[in-house]
Amino acid sequence: MGKGNMKHKGTQIIETKRLKLRPFSPEDSEAMFRNWASDSEVTKFLTWPVHSSIDISKQVVESWCARNNEPENYQWAIELKSIGEPVGSIAAVRIDNDTKSATIGYCIGKSWWGQEIVPEALKALISFFFDEVGLNCVNACHDANNPRSGRVMQKCGMKQEGIWRMGGKNNQGICDEVWYSILKEEYDNRKNTVGYDIWNELYERAFSVQNGRIISPFIEAGGVAAAILTKAGNIYVGVCIDTASTLGMCAERNAIANMLTNGESKINKVVAVMPDGKVGSPCGACREYMMQLDKDSGNIEILLDLDTKKTVRLKELIPDWWGYERFKNF
Repeated sequence: MGKGNMKHKGTQIIETKRLKLRPFSPEDSEAMFRNWASDSEVTKFLTWPVHSSIDISKQVVESWCARNNEPENYQWAIELKSIGEPVGSIAAVRIDNDTKSATIGYCIGKSWWGQEIVPEALKALISFFFDEVGLNCVNACHDANNPRSGRVMQKCGMKQEGIWRMGGKNNQGICDEVWYSILKEEYDNRKNTVGYDIWNELYERAFSVQNGRIISPFIEAGGVAAAILTKAGNIYVGVCIDTASTLGMCAERNAIANMLTNGESKINKVVAVMPDGKVGSPCGACREYMMQLDKDSGNIEILLDLDTKKTVRLKELIPDWWGYERFKNF
């Protein structure tokens, strides 16, 4: 069993480049019925029957909404940002606290098949469950006659465990279930595989929490997001908090606070995502904050351009820093 403790967080908002994974609201009933639940092709290999009326969709959505605040409930609407409405759903259909595992189920409207939407959503959930909740295993299964679902799991780094013959039942009857899983250790090891791009990972992690919003007449938050990679190989994220006074906090410092809270203090890489989706350089206060963390902080690598992977070392942004003397006897 993996080390560390679980911390159930419930259905948090998770954003990717194209998607917003969020709790369902009562207003989603019509989109659910229209976009996927009323289509027999979508439900062909699922365990629930096609919805014959919008009233059924309303009942289902209402039952999901009733559990939105439960910490062990994980039921997301897959909202496509370009149209502003859900096109499918993805959920942890089973949580096992003893084995620290989650079983994922998903479906999406036929109009969006083949657009890599479900892999994008599943990858985000795998990261969430491993990095935020503290699970040790994420698994899923599909009908052996529905290999397309298996390809989704493969694209997310999941490995086939085996086939449970006559182990399941869906709208086609009793079926063979093909099981896939990914372990926290395997997820972490991706950082050392050929083709793995840590900068893209950091960008995606930061982008997933970026959610600019008004908190009160005095506070706005989430316009800028940041992700930091520690020397121990862990990733921490944070968003900016802007207030009507000087009590706010930049996204980088928020991520650092998250890191310090979890017992680490040495940073390797930093990515900050601006409101326009581009990366940017930390402000002067954040640069100073990072320099004071460690005598080697000047070597922290900061991403300046995602496409070209152009970076800069923190010491290049603060030449002749005033505080090096104090580290000599520390």
